[in-house]
Amino acid sequence: MSLPPADPAFRVHAALDRLAGDLPAIGIAVSGGGDSIALMHMIAEWGRGRRIMVATVDHGLRPESRDEARQVGRAARALDLPHAILLWQRGTETGNLMANARDARLRLLAGWAQRNDLPAVALGHTADDQAETLLMRLARGSGIDGLASMAEWRDRFGIRWLRPMLAAGRQPLRDWLRARGIGWIDDPSNENEDFDRVRIRKAIQAMGLDVPALARAANHIQEARDALSHYAAHAARDAVARDGSLTLPRRAYGDAPPEIRRRLIVAACRWVTGADYPPRRNTAIHALNAIATGHRVTLDGTLIEPEGDRIRLFRETAAALRAPDVQNGIWDNRWHVSGLKPGQHVAALGLGQVARVKWRLSGLGRDEAAASPAVWEGDRLVAAPLIRPVAPYDVRPVRIASDFHRLVMAH
Repeated sequence: MSLPPADPAFRVHAALDRLAGDLPAIGIAVSGGGDSIALMHMIAEWGRGRRIMVATVDHGLRPESRDEARQVGRAARALDLPHAILLWQRGTETGNLMANARDARLRLLAGWAQRNDLPAVALGHTADDQAETLLMRLARGSGIDGLASMAEWRDRFGIRWLRPMLAAGRQPLRDWLRARGIGWIDDPSNENEDFDRVRIRKAIQAMGLDVPALARAANHIQEARDALSHYAAHAARDAVARDGSLTLPRRAYGDAPPEIRRRLIVAACRWVTGADYPPRRNTAIHALNAIATGHRVTLDGTLIEPEGDRIRLFRETAAALRAPDVQNGIWDNRWHVSGLKPGQHVAALGLGQVARVKWRLSGLGRDEAAASPAVWEGDRLVAAPLIRPVAPYDVRPVRIASDFHRLVMAH
């Protein structure tokens, strides 16, 4: 069916062609609100012949949430789309509730997608979400990364997340639904002014601000951010990755503007630790000041050591000592570990054991060696395979140099 360019489905289908045209299967995250219901119907029209599945995350934040998730299930099955309800089990009430719920939602959806061999999950963010996010982050004093528009796609938690509706507005999408007699669920929390986003949304309406213009501004900032990322990638071209540590050439780092230096250090720290999120800006600036004066500093579990013509970044021993045992073959989010025997576990070597393993012969620094993976039986050290390889134990870094360059571009 041919759609006129003014039809929001035309824009969404065009984005899907670009983002997912080669995918044999796709998942859709559907809350039941107008945006995600429109997305589900548009993908159902676009994706005939593909395997399409739908999931709803029930955060349990309202008594009605379970029934609303079931309503989504009925709407999905009416389109012959399988539907799953994913329950968020909250372990604590502390912290930012909405941020915790958002992060839990993505993790639950990623697990669901992986179990069902779905390479990508589509989300229902719109141009209105772009505009609201821009103003919220302006109010918080965010830098260029926070002000940049949401990307049409990103990889996280082992899944590709797609946002094919960023060029569509919230009201046109609801008009599209009404014209087809399709209902949706209005979440009462969307009127709760305890939430920043609701206050911003109402301010946009009260001031008569142009949502497409705000979304375009976010896109312009995104273009500037991309240019900075390319500059940072150029400055990082001679970085060296070895044994889970990273070395940056100090001259290229020092010749770069402050924002590029910040990007390099933030990406390097994420490379060392595997963190999902960058360090907070204030802590990163503190680290940058320490580097500028030649002092060693710790940033989010990474030791940063200016030394001669280079800057070395490696895992902080104290952070490595807090890491749990191997999970799914990975320790400390940094090392693939294999060869363990029953009754053995992996923990950081620690400073107290470094002298026993002749760490100088390994080419590692003392702190690097102390933060390296060691095999233990109870309190007895069995092996330190990064320092002295011994069968059957094998340790390999989770990330290589190309992953650092990807993080520089993605940050």
